[in-house]
Amino acid sequence: MKKVRWGVLSTARIGMEKVIPAMQQSRHCDIHAIASRSLSKAQSAAKSLGIAKAYGSYEELLDDPEIEAIYNPLPNDQHVALTLAAARAGKHVLCEKPFAMNAEEAVQLREVAGKVHIMEAFMVRFHPQWLLARDKVRSGALGELRAIQVFFSYFNNDSNNIRNRLDVGGGALYDIGCYAITAGRFLFDAEPLRVVSLMDRDPAFGTDRLVSGLLDFGQGRRLDFTVATQTVPYQRVQVIGTQQRIELEIPFNAPLGAATNVYLDTGKQVGDASAQLTTIDSCNMYGLQGDAFSRAVRGEIALPYGVEDAIRNMRVIDALFASAQSDQWVSV
Repeated sequence: MKKVRWGVLSTARIGMEKVIPAMQQSRHCDIHAIASRSLSKAQSAAKSLGIAKAYGSYEELLDDPEIEAIYNPLPNDQHVALTLAAARAGKHVLCEKPFAMNAEEAVQLREVAGKVHIMEAFMVRFHPQWLLARDKVRSGALGELRAIQVFFSYFNNDSNNIRNRLDVGGGALYDIGCYAITAGRFLFDAEPLRVVSLMDRDPAFGTDRLVSGLLDFGQGRRLDFTVATQTVPYQRVQVIGTQQRIELEIPFNAPLGAATNVYLDTGKQVGDASAQLTTIDSCNMYGLQGDAFSRAVRGEIALPYGVEDAIRNMRVIDALFASAQSDQWVSV
């Protein structure tokens, strides 16, 4: 398959340190250009990463006829506007999460959804450990899937960090709570019916720094999660069935190029004594994600996740914010 020529909007850290290097090592991605509002920043990034072209504006990149697909890691409040601009220019777009600031904003992408491919960049959905967990659920190995528990946290109280800026979409729910929601939707293979949440906000930043949520998927199925931006770093996913459970040890920041562990446990012995270990070979989920999107661009596979999937995720986020404000259950 001919590699897809990609352009990158901005020199954001996630792109520079994780996504771009992974896509450069992937089978089907050619990172051909990068753009910044500062030409010198774009040139420096291009030089350090071995990228052929550098542009001093996003518009110049979108006008480049050689570029087929765009990776958009801009701040959250710019996701929709630049994704829409790229799509109108005929470029396919892989946009970082969260897809938008709210579902109403995300709906704007329906205008171009049938013309180009647009996908929200939840790279975890392409990691073999997540695919294994879903396969176990679908095969009935767990019995009936009843509950999913997620904890995901880090510590960041830097007032200059974009994750602590309310005006551009900072806060725990946008940044990492979206992963917990995705875990529930991915493994239940369903949409939540209603949600309830609690939020603690930083008194200086105004952003949500500790969020707990309960998502009701109906038929006795639920996801409960806690995400935090100012606690000790930790992450874990527990997938609980009537017969067995699955534990994902490092579910979200799986070490790139290193093996990961998945545990399947009948619970017949105290603690983890009956847990059986499956080791997943080393991989890079960002590269796997880029390859899947590139294959969809070439028509080799259907687009795994599109605009409607991203809108549904945003509706859950909207409902969780509404619940925290009202102290009530909110329908999705």
